[in-house]
Amino acid sequence: MSNVSFFSKYRFTIILLIIMIVITVFVLLQGQAPAVNVPQLTSSMIIIMVIVGLAAGLLGGWIGTGGCSVMLPVLHFWLGFPAAIAVGTTLFAVIFTALSGGWGHFKQKNLDKRVTLWMGTAGIIGVIVGSWLFTFLYTKSELLGFIIGIVFLWPAIRMIFEGIKGYRQSKSSPSAAPGQDSIKGHPANLSIFGIIVGALTGIVGLGGGYALVPGLIYLFGAPVYITMGTSLAVMVPMAVVGGGIKLAQGFVYLAAALVLATGTIVGAQIGAATIKKFRPNTLKLIFGLYFLYVAVKFIGNFFGVHIW
Repeated sequence: MSNVSFFSKYRFTIILLIIMIVITVFVLLQGQAPAVNVPQLTSSMIIIMVIVGLAAGLLGGWIGTGGCSVMLPVLHFWLGFPAAIAVGTTLFAVIFTALSGGWGHFKQKNLDKRVTLWMGTAGIIGVIVGSWLFTFLYTKSELLGFIIGIVFLWPAIRMIFEGIKGYRQSKSSPSAAPGQDSIKGHPANLSIFGIIVGALTGIVGLGGGYALVPGLIYLFGAPVYITMGTSLAVMVPMAVVGGGIKLAQGFVYLAAALVLATGTIVGAQIGAATIKKFRPNTLKLIFGLYFLYVAVKFIGNFFGVHIW
């Protein structure tokens, strides 16, 4: 009975995972030639990428991001992927993180459908514009890295500040009262914000959670747990369009993206199921510090200062 219950509860994830494994094995067997300066996928690297994907999925489930903030710097700094390929590969992988995590939060009733519709639709417009702008930046890897670092910097400072101060959601956003299960906001404001986040997604390849989570909380007074699921759900259309464009542009190492995505699917479900076991401020502080490290590393590289 318990096995039937488990399958019923995670049917979508199990089916998605099986499909992903089959596709990943097929692509690996085809022996796709990586882009210039991109390392080959050895057995050890595949294992590392699965672990990285698992960690990225957990992050996505816990704080409502797509996990690009874990995958992108690992691919670029430690596995030797050029910045442009790291951007495209992680954005493509985040499609599956968002699908798995968003579905998990939907089952947990941790998302706002109205906000998802408005922001997700508007975000597609932004992604298309951002992807066009990316074509002018991809050859300037240092500048692209600097922009990514700046993008990381804002949520890092904000999350660290909130974590240290230990603000409760009711203090920082009075409208987010206990038990609130929806997000306020006029459709026009939601759409404008969605377009801005979508444009950044198209440019820097991050799924958008780094901006969606703090934006929904501080601009629209969203409850923390509803924010996590809504952020992942909004990322689905943006990641699908953005990842698809990056794939067509040749900035996705497909085999690597699929391996990462396989790990994220499992991690996102674990994150969605365990999020309420953690205090939001604790998560903010931990990941705020990590975001700050990544931001400083990218910005330092731009100025010729290499941080380990």
